[in-house]
Order: sequence, then structure tokens, then C-alpha cells
Amino acid sequence: MRSVWPQATGELTGADLEEIYAYPAELDRPWVQVNFVASADGAVEVDTTSAALSHAADRAVFLLGRDLADVVLVGAGTARAENYRGVVAGAKRLERRRRLGFAGVPPIAVVTRTADLDPASRLFTETAVPPIVVTTDTADTRALEAAGAEVLRAGRDDVDLPRALDLLAARGLRRIDCEGGPGLFARLIEADLVDQLCLTVAPLLVAGQAGRIAAGRAGRIAAVPRRLALASILVEDGFTLLRYRRAAG
Repeated sequence: MRSVWPQATGELTGADLEEIYAYPAELDRPWVQVNFVASADGAVEVDTTSAALSHAADRAVFLLGRDLADVVLVGAGTARAENYRGVVAGAKRLERRRRLGFAGVPPIAVVTRTADLDPASRLFTETAVPPIVVTTDTADTRALEAAGAEVLRAGRDDVDLPRALDLLAARGLRRIDCEGGPGLFARLIEADLVDQLCLTVAPLLVAGQAGRIAAGRAGRIAAVPRRLALASILVEDGFTLLRYRRAAG
């Protein structure tokens, strides 16, 4: 993997990538990075998952996002479709996180209005740390709590995302790595909560019925353009890894 902007470089090292994708230091508020991969024609999935769009370079940045984060945020639909499990506590990851000042691995925090998650799924049974379920006041979470989940309630009938992020930050979880899906991303955009977008463009044409990376339900999510500033462009094997940050001002 090499950089082509803001400067052209040779092969990037792991240390280079850690510096490029580092969160801001001394955070005093939640700071949200969103990760997505899409095809050249804008498809966010092939046969309901993103696996066919990915590449070793994209996966390296995806995994680095987890290594640099306090918490991994994901929508319930994506957690179910991708058969999520907890972040793996491998020796390489633990060594990197210790070196960077982190303890253990980050929890997965799932955003769900109804708490419709299977307590027997890998999210609960294959994890080094209990997942966090971010839900509403009215959701029945007894089975999930019995399976070990920590429950955060942020809103009566729907999840209030600013409130949810504040609850995570109150637990020291300020570096938030959002892995989708499109519905959650659209809501984060609407609430102006996105600080960084890491978007890999795969050199593939998909067509079909695949959606876009941010897709709110018609009539429920407003179109609210948010200005971004291009921060870096990396390339490998035709895959383009774009990084955008919230524009100043």
C-alpha cells in the first residue's frame, strides 16, 4: 500500500498507517470515524455482505480502525447480516494496543431500536468483552442482559444518537469506530456526528439492487449535505482508500 496524496510515497509500514489513521489526541468529546467499502459504481454489498468488495489493503485499514478505537459501533442489521462476533483478542492486536496505550480489546456496541438480537449469536458467545446494546427505553433487553450484554438506553421510541454517543463517552469510550450499516451512517450524517469517513473504492462494477453506503428510510432521513475535506489517498492493486475529515468552519 502506498500514498499518492497529500504526498506520494513508497510502501507504507504499519507505523505509517497508525500515524495516518490516528484519532486526535486529548479528546474531550465523542469522535466518530465511519468505515465503508463500495464498488466503483457505488454498490455497498454483493449478495447482502461486503466481503466480495474487500481486499487485503482494505481489511488492514478496517482492522487498524478497531485497534485504534475505544469502541466499535454497528447497526443491528449489519451485525446480523455479517454474523458479527466480538473483536478478536489476538497477540498482535493486544501488543499494538498496549504499545498505543489501550487496555484489552474494544467492545462492540450495537445500535438497535427494538433490541432484536439473538443472545445465542456469536456477538454474545464469541467475544473477549461483553457487547454493549444501545437501545430505547421500551425495548425488552432481559435475554440480552442475561447473555452478558451491557445495555444503554438512549431515547424512548428510537435511539437518540447524540445521547447514545454521550453515554459511551461517559464510559471513556470516545474514539468511536463505526462499521455501518447504511441506515446508521445516514442517521449519523443527519445528526452531524461524523468526524471522519474512511472509504475504500473497489475496482469492480456490481449493478444489481445493492444500496449506497448511506441510505435512510424515505421520509425519515433528511438530505443534509455535510462538507468534508480530503485528508489522504492510498492505493493498492487498483483499490483506492480515501480518507475524509469534517471540514473546518
